[in-house]
Parts: sequence; structure tokens; C-alpha cells
Amino acid sequence: MKKLHILVTGAASGIGRAACELLIRNGHAVYAIDLSPITDLGAEACFTADVTDSARLTEIAAELRSRAVCIDAILTVAGVHAMASLVEDDINKSARLIDINLIGTMRTVSAFHPLLGARGRVVILTSEVGTLDPLPFNGLYTVSKCALESYAQALRQELNLIGQRVITVRPGAIETPLAGGSIRATEALAERTVLYRKQAARFSGIAKRFMGKPISPERLAKVIERAIVAKHPRLAYNKHRSAGLLLLNILPKRMQCGIIRLLLGRG
Repeated sequence: MKKLHILVTGAASGIGRAACELLIRNGHAVYAIDLSPITDLGAEACFTADVTDSARLTEIAAELRSRAVCIDAILTVAGVHAMASLVEDDINKSARLIDINLIGTMRTVSAFHPLLGARGRVVILTSEVGTLDPLPFNGLYTVSKCALESYAQALRQELNLIGQRVITVRPGAIETPLAGGSIRATEALAERTVLYRKQAARFSGIAKRFMGKPISPERLAKVIERAIVAKHPRLAYNKHRSAGLLLLNILPKRMQCGIIRLLLGRG
């Protein structure tokens, strides 16, 4: 297999870490970026950066350019999750999530695209919810991932004109710190909401039934590597999608609302 040079965001833990470890193990050169310091990875280079910091991303790109690095793939994994009441929670926190999940990806691609090879590819981690109707309290996260799907398609249309590929990877429930954090975030929402205290308390159990049992990030890493190295990759790779969410999504929106209200109860 040809050695590829791959830039990865969100590389310190979870899906990003698993992807980096697999790529390095298979002989590829990885340039790893994360908000947290990255240790014991064996990457070609590791950088500490926040994807909301354009200046820092540009600085890293300049450093790689000074080393004459040509990137074969940009893999964007960095992201956050939040449970929110759309009418009660601080809009600035909502803006922060959008800034990381959507604009952070856009910043990353813009900063490192000048280093991307003529036949390079951009692999964007979205989510199974990115193509589905949202659930209550998970709406903010879903909005960010739906927007990310639209961005990926727009970018695909443009880069296709110059011979580069854009691929989305849409995972379902994965065993990561993000997944564990979503449970705690649901509990915190139930404590602070005034409008939905009863419904938010019930939501965690309902969501677990919809999402199913999480799989390991190592299993998803194999899908990500395939998207990076395949001679003829798909436009999108789906992994461990929830049958419950897919079934709910095919119903008319009014019926979806009725089912969710039946499951969670009225205030």
C-alpha cells in the first residue's frame, strides 16, 4: 500500500485517536491536531490547536509547508456534543457548538487545502443524525451535523471540478468520551430545564433504545481508513446506524411528533 500523508483533527482521543493509530500502524504518515496535548501516538507531527482558532490553524499549515509536506487526505473528526433546550439555553453556548462542529471543519479545510495534493481527498466525520429529522433536546447537535452534510456536498461539488474528492463518514453510537458525555449532558439538562424537567429525565432511556449498543472506535477507524485509501471510494460511508432512528425518520413529521410526545409525556 502506498504511504499516504494524512492530517487529522480531534486526534487525541476517541474516533480520531483510533483512526490515527490504525493509519500509523499501516505505514501512513499522520499529522495530528487536537485541543488537548497528544502523547504516545507515533505521528509524524502533533500539534495543539483549537479548530475555532483560524490563526493557529494557519500557523500549523505554514509550518507543514516549510517542511515541504504534501497532504493526501484531510480527516476532520474534531467535534462536541450538547443536549439543549432550544428556547431556554444560552445562545452563546449554542453558537460555540456550531463554531466547533461546522465552522471548525470549514476552517480546517480552508487552512490545509493549499497543501492537499491534486488527487487528494477530504474526509468529513458527520453523524447518522446528519441526514435525519432531529429528536428533542438533541436538536442543536443535529443542526450542526445537518449543516455539515450540506457543507460537505457543496465542497464535493466544487472540489470535484479540480479532481479532488469529498467523502462523509456517518457513524451511529460509538464508545467514546463524547458518548459518555451525552448521558451526563442529558442529566444536566433535566436538572436545569424549567419547561421540560419530566421529559428530559425520560429522554436518556428513550435515546438509548433508539441508538442501540455503541461499537468501538476501532471498528469505525477501519471504515475511515477505507474512505482514505480506496481507489474508488463511496461518497458516504454509514456505520452502525440505528434502525429505530431510521424507522422513525420515514414517518410523517406530524406522526414523529406524536410518537415522541407519547414516549416522553406532556408538560
